[in-house]
Amino acid sequence: MHTALSKKWLLAVLLSIALAGCGGGSGTDNVASSTAAASAAPTPEPGAPQATGNIATDGFNWFNFRRTQVGLASVTRNNRIDTAALGHSRYQATNNVISHEQTRTDADFTGATLGERLANAGYELGTAGYMYGEIISSTSYTSGFRSAEELIAAIYHRFVAFEPMFKEAGSGAVTSARGMTYFTTNFGAVGLDRGLGASDIVTYPFNGQQQVPQNFQSDNELPDPVPEQNEVGYPISVHANVTSTVQVESFTIQPRGSAALPVRLLTAGTDRYTPSSAASIIPLVPLAPATTYEVTFRGLIDNRAVSRTWTFVTQS
Repeated sequence: MHTALSKKWLLAVLLSIALAGCGGGSGTDNVASSTAAASAAPTPEPGAPQATGNIATDGFNWFNFRRTQVGLASVTRNNRIDTAALGHSRYQATNNVISHEQTRTDADFTGATLGERLANAGYELGTAGYMYGEIISSTSYTSGFRSAEELIAAIYHRFVAFEPMFKEAGSGAVTSARGMTYFTTNFGAVGLDRGLGASDIVTYPFNGQQQVPQNFQSDNELPDPVPEQNEVGYPISVHANVTSTVQVESFTIQPRGSAALPVRLLTAGTDRYTPSSAASIIPLVPLAPATTYEVTFRGLIDNRAVSRTWTFVTQS
């Protein structure tokens, strides 16, 4: 994600190979790969969007569904951003490549960088504050819901999908002759004037969420958020506006009535790929099935004290 502010941000230009993800920031590109079996499609939930059969539309709608569940404003679909996203999916499918960058001499070239692709599609960023971000997947299945859900599970991707100040987005998907579906979603905001209130955060999984996955394959992301092991518990995160700073004093998860789990803490101070406006804990053991978990976060948002305690329930 790139923003134009008094200081430069490059929080996440994201790439996923195979199933789900990668993420990143701090001015670097990131690559993800996976050889694990594909996970199941999201469990049907009350209020979930109806599938249209269009991969790009379904993926876009699923991101908005999850955003509204956590308390974020939905993003408006922008046909110029759609054009940039579709062009990049087509470029990758044509050239059998997974990358956020394009080579000018390749077929279906639309712009070397995300910024160029947005500009070439007519999306004008202007000279005031703006930001943009990109998340990508390449999978052997054709469910937009599933693609979006897996990108949300990958923590570095989630930092982009749940950025509160994004206003618009566009998605595109192309299935290659090899049967791989390339799904791209680009997010944007011209004017950094929308988001959460001062010192506010949103959490994921959100309070009362049901059917939360028990685990995550950390090796699916590169940079790997937990390089010492592959199977870990499902990541938990807090998100503030990109213009804010999150400082963690304590961040814990425990089964109701039991001891806190060991976790890996991701903050801007402990992990170069985590934006300063968010934080995450990743349990170092898979979560138990059909179990209520309690999460407690205490810290500072822009030097103001914030405390949250919430619960969620895992899949059976």
